[in-house]
Amino acid sequence: MSAPFGLREVREAYSRAGRWLHYTPVLTSRCLDQLAGRQLFFKAENLQKTGSFKARGACNAVFIEKEKNPASPGVVTHSTGNHGQAVAYAAKCAGLPCSVVVPRDTPKVKCSAIEEYGAELVFCEPSPKSRKETCAEIASKTGRTIIHPYDDYRVMTGQGTIALELLMEVPDLDAILVPISGGGMTSGIAITAREMQPACRVFPVEPAGKFLEKSLRSRERLWPNPPQFLDTIADAIRTQQVGDLTFPILCEFAQHKVFTVTDQQMVEGMRLTFERMKMVVEAASGAAVYAALHQLEEVTPSPQKVGVILCGGNVDLDLLPWATQVGLK
Repeated sequence: MSAPFGLREVREAYSRAGRWLHYTPVLTSRCLDQLAGRQLFFKAENLQKTGSFKARGACNAVFIEKEKNPASPGVVTHSTGNHGQAVAYAAKCAGLPCSVVVPRDTPKVKCSAIEEYGAELVFCEPSPKSRKETCAEIASKTGRTIIHPYDDYRVMTGQGTIALELLMEVPDLDAILVPISGGGMTSGIAITAREMQPACRVFPVEPAGKFLEKSLRSRERLWPNPPQFLDTIADAIRTQQVGDLTFPILCEFAQHKVFTVTDQQMVEGMRLTFERMKMVVEAASGAAVYAALHQLEEVTPSPQKVGVILCGGNVDLDLLPWATQVGLK
């Protein structure tokens, strides 16, 4: 397939949304390089506005909505937290009303942040089906535009700005590790990297139980229906199925080798990042760190200069997993 957007659109997203976003740093650690046996370059999206990479796609999508419809009645989305915060922030910046649908078990720190940005918070049952139905009902009643967490080219294009910044700073990367949920960030990064540095391979990193690699290799959606959430400590990447729009992009532009990380391994990567880099990251970021340290020998040729996306840092400090040891798989 040809890409539904390209580097030109990613640059346009960067110009459109850049004033509302941070240019996040690329960090290095000699200690972690030694542990990994290669050079690692950590893109610190945990320091992004709203505490995660999601602000990039949300700002691009929301400001496109305002450009096309200055009298827009607002936006609505569904999220496990980070995308909800991002859309609430973007809507506040754009001066648009916003509603965010979240599962009832969404971490309190993420719910509080959504409300602090001025959005209406609506709770639903903890299932993908309930999220989508509740969001669609609000959109129907209010006329607000749905900003999907990942199955939206405007959102994917915004997430592509991560790779734009990373490869401008470290142009000779030969791999990028990306924690994956619905696939919007991985799709945006993979398309952008293909244009900027064709030799750079983009590898998804998944929680146990997602089984993405089997679907990518067969180029068929092999997941059971209805869609479900995974039982994982990483609430930011618990969606089992990738999107209908993201799946063909991943098949074409991402590597079909997927690194699978358990809860305990995520916590190991998360804790190491806290201790050695002094960075507050959530479990999904820990997944990419663990894969960078322990799983890259599974691919040939083994990459030597690797980008690692620290996708977010919205973690409840009263419930750090190594302090509580609750729910680790």
